[in-house]
Amino acid sequence: MAENLEGRVALVTGASKGIGSAITARLIAGGASVIAHYGEDRAGAELATEGASSDQAILIGANLASEGGYATLWDQAKSWKGRVDILIANAAVMPEASLEDSEELWLEAFDQALQVNVRSTALLIRKAVNHYLEIGGGTIIGMTSWAAQQGSGNPRLSGYAASKAPIAALLKTVARAYGKSGIFAYLIAPGIVRTAMSENSAKSMGGEEVITARLAMGEWVPPEEIAELTAFLASGKNRHLSGATFDVNGATYIR
Repeated sequence: MAENLEGRVALVTGASKGIGSAITARLIAGGASVIAHYGEDRAGAELATEGASSDQAILIGANLASEGGYATLWDQAKSWKGRVDILIANAAVMPEASLEDSEELWLEAFDQALQVNVRSTALLIRKAVNHYLEIGGGTIIGMTSWAAQQGSGNPRLSGYAASKAPIAALLKTVARAYGKSGIFAYLIAPGIVRTAMSENSAKSMGGEEVITARLAMGEWVPPEEIAELTAFLASGKNRHLSGATFDVNGATYIR
């Protein structure tokens, strides 16, 4: 049974692909009004919102790799319905560069990961917190990664792994500092999810079969499972889970 999200307005960053696309479709099915953010892939965002009326879903393009992209996104998102009740901070990039590559190549990948995965995301979270203080509360759900706890198994993803830890710390702080103001924050830490980004990364690790053989359940996490959990947390029924991190990796990494 779909969580009842009617009357709630959700902003999903990175809604055109993978986890973000599945979350967008799931929130719409639950009755939420959804702002589907995309970077370049508008067609993917259109597919994620397929079947939704113009009153239930809107597409907003914004470049989170640019300095002011987050502000453009937030301002347009808030103006649609006059408020945002739920922020799903999902957008991320996974640029590859080894520590053994040239400093120029590694810094390029590292800075890209920090700009999108940390800086723009943190500034969006700040916007959401201040907005929630004005309207009486709200929910933030952030996508971290098991790489934030154990590091990446791919040495070419050191920058990505490093970029996934700061938002986790930020949202835990939000949960602790603003719970009395009705602001709740949750973290989802996926393992290997069946997305184009993960499939591309697997190529530098020997291919999908090599990756799959390492997994306890012998299969990748379907994006739809992440979407179901997100809808559960977005429902507003689970206030005392605020601050928690939900590991979704099929028992491959248990802590």
